[in-house]
Amino acid sequence: MVMNSERHVRLFRLGRNQAVRIPREFELPGHDAVMRKDDNRLIIEPMPKKSLLAVLASLEPLDEGFPVIEDLPPEPVEL
Repeated sequence: MVMNSERHVRLFRLGRNQAVRIPREFELPGHDAVMRKDDNRLIIEPMPKKSLLAVLASLEPLDEGFPVIEDLPPEPVEL
């Protein structure tokens, strides 16, 4: 799908912040975005997905111990 890369939008105030409604064809995935200014350009990009290591590092440690598991000998197998 080819999409028009330019569209006129109106700026408005939301409390003490300036805001803009993002048209449907420019919607970003997810709930968070990264915004930066490059000279007089405002750039809004989807938040990069966290790596598995970053997600695991953000988890709280478990306070529970693991249950004791009896180490049984393997059952005989007929070949």
